[in-house]
Amino acid sequence: MDDEGLKTRVTEALKKVKDPELPGIDIVALGMLETVSVTSGRARITLLPTFSGCPALDLIKKEVVETVRRVDGVTEVAVVFSFDPPWTTARISPEGREQLKAYGIAPPPAAQRPGDPWEIECPYCGSSVVTVENWFGPTACRSLLYCRSCRNPFEAMKPVAHVADERPRPD
Repeated sequence: MDDEGLKTRVTEALKKVKDPELPGIDIVALGMLETVSVTSGRARITLLPTFSGCPALDLIKKEVVETVRRVDGVTEVAVVFSFDPPWTTARISPEGREQLKAYGIAPPPAAQRPGDPWEIECPYCGSSVVTVENWFGPTACRSLLYCRSCRNPFEAMKPVAHVADERPRPD
């Protein structure tokens, strides 16, 4: 198989790797995958950590290596974490946002700029009549909330934006 075909298969395999702290979403839909390159069976995967102090990086790396090694034709796997560009919640795909909701976590706004108010909708009923119960949830990237409409507690993924996100993008 040629390198491009193998690269496609590696990328598809990475969709099976779930974030250990957000098991309802895969790392591709979460926007962590920056690049995949394959040369003569050697795969190099560059991932963007969602937070600089993320304790799950070793687990993610281990799962990526194990998953990609199972792809027929891959002989070697290297995983690199990079902070350039920085990961933001704008990288979460539409499928990823749906995966978060299905797992009971409110996704962050798709286009959040630094300083914008955080608008949260309940992942169960879609209501915006919610209260923040605790800014500090079970992980650094989530908060605990309560929906006043359907009366369910839920978690919300905190928006992460960077000033660099405000640069005009080339068309």
